[in-house]
Amino acid sequence: MARTGRDGPDTAMVAAARDGDRRALDALVADSLPLVYNIVGRALNGHADVDDVVQETLLRVVRGLPALREPESYRSWLVAIAVRQVRDRERDRRAALDRRADLDAVAEVQDPAADFAGVTILRLGLTDQRREVAEATRWLDPADRSLLALWWLEETGELRRSDLAGALGLSGRHAAVRVQRMKEQLDTARTVVRALAADPGCPALAVAARDWNGVPGPLWRKRFARHVRGCAECEPRGRGLLPVDRLLGGLPLLPVPAGFALERLIAAVHRGLAPEPSVAAPHGPAHRPGGSPGGRARRHLPRPRRPRLPLAGSVAVTGVAAVVVGGAAVTGHLSAPPAERLTARSAPAVSRTPSARPAPAPKRHSTASSAHRLPAAPSRTPAPPSGRKGVGVWKMPGVGTALARSRASWYYTWAAGHDGVVTPKGVRFVPMVWGPASVTRDNLAKARSAGPYLLGFNEPDMAAQANMTVEKALALWPKLMAAGRVIGSPAVAYGADTPGGWLDRFMRGAAKRGYRVDFVALHWYGGDFRTEVAVGRLKSYLQAVYRRYHKPIWLTEYALIDFSHGTRFPTETRQAAFVTASTKMLATLPYVHRYAWFGLPATGSRPNSGLFRDDGTPTPAGRAFRAAP
Repeated sequence: MARTGRDGPDTAMVAAARDGDRRALDALVADSLPLVYNIVGRALNGHADVDDVVQETLLRVVRGLPALREPESYRSWLVAIAVRQVRDRERDRRAALDRRADLDAVAEVQDPAADFAGVTILRLGLTDQRREVAEATRWLDPADRSLLALWWLEETGELRRSDLAGALGLSGRHAAVRVQRMKEQLDTARTVVRALAADPGCPALAVAARDWNGVPGPLWRKRFARHVRGCAECEPRGRGLLPVDRLLGGLPLLPVPAGFALERLIAAVHRGLAPEPSVAAPHGPAHRPGGSPGGRARRHLPRPRRPRLPLAGSVAVTGVAAVVVGGAAVTGHLSAPPAERLTARSAPAVSRTPSARPAPAPKRHSTASSAHRLPAAPSRTPAPPSGRKGVGVWKMPGVGTALARSRASWYYTWAAGHDGVVTPKGVRFVPMVWGPASVTRDNLAKARSAGPYLLGFNEPDMAAQANMTVEKALALWPKLMAAGRVIGSPAVAYGADTPGGWLDRFMRGAAKRGYRVDFVALHWYGGDFRTEVAVGRLKSYLQAVYRRYHKPIWLTEYALIDFSHGTRFPTETRQAAFVTASTKMLATLPYVHRYAWFGLPATGSRPNSGLFRDDGTPTPAGRAFRAAP
């Protein structure tokens, strides 16, 4: 039997696995997975590469196991290999980023559903100062996060200090100094978290955060910390912090996500997928995890990319409210109910007055004419989609083919099901509970069976849409929470960043009741068709919303449509230019986890924002969307 905690797996199991017993090897890999997952997950803060690094670590452990002379040292050896794999990954990542343009570097942003601080908060139910500690880990630099991963496990009783020091190749005294410095940075980050979460917030801090993109990091930690130390309003908020050692002691390991492909990992071990790396087994004090046998430095060659073993069942980030920074005007907006209809609106600047609901009509809008098509782009194979790119879909001839050609990774239909839409291979459907009448047993069952994600109510702040009070939405919310493991907020028509607005009151009410809201869903439509201006306004709105709620964002409807005087669309050329520019901008905002263009069908001959015509040909906007990462 395997033992837990500081003792590690039973030495007899390690010896049997080393000597070729397959059952013992399988049990050893399963026993080691939680520890490796926690080390790598915390060190990489839930980056999308976590599962790759975990897999690589365990494969290298298996390859090096025959050389392990002392089975009792297995746990220290395992930790050393995990730390080395994290370092190798960081080295390779930095080298890759040096060769890329800034926009391409967005692929290195952590996965929306795997931020380790958020997952820790959710799965371990952390509250108060423990929650603040988890939030503060996002602000550390990579080296301190790697050290924190080990020290956290030491405090929770999973590692000894000798394991930590050996993994870093340090003496016990030097390791103690490094840990103390890291804890000081963590406490500084805790004061920053408190200051940003204060309600009401400090006006001077809001000014200091005006240019912040909302992503925690060491540079902004230093800037905000300087403000906090010299601010009579913010500095007292950092008082009364309990020692972080007391807060972390006794916490269990974070469970490995349900669905982690352990069986496939073990099968990969038996198939020998890993290359033959040189893994030095520890057999004396001279062992250092960063080195290689014989003391020679390993050549820094790119690691082969392995088939991804997905961390299925991950949970999206849960954060605390952050500082309110000014928002941008939303100049126009459109939204679709589940029935096929078109709703016209008028909207001067931020405030808009909805017109009366028209009779049901073919869903959404007609498409731009083909008179001013963009020049055909050179023939090339577009880059694989990032997983963020989505589209709103309703029935049209050849809808499944158009959806596949769009190269969207996901779609939704403003409903709990996707009747009439054949989902192409590799594309995910995301259900929505549209309004109060949609909260039925059948719809909730459909949503639950469709997968982990669920979109909340559609524009409850609009009379022509879901038309719900905040109190009604909160009363129904527990039913939605039971139907979706990862649930998005109601998507308001506008003013998501407005203090006291519909979404603000809903989020405060949900927090007060302890309700779960894993990400914020937004809609945005631009009435100024100048590309640079429109992209800037969209970016400012997203930044303001993130700074207010500090949660991941799904932009579930957006396009260029002006509702200030009826409904007006830009030319095909301008709409396509906005698609290209806006998707590049969205790629630079790591907290925008998904976006969905409005929408897939393009019917008729007049300008619209649709991507594909009835005959299956893309509009200029459709070609631009298809080429977007």
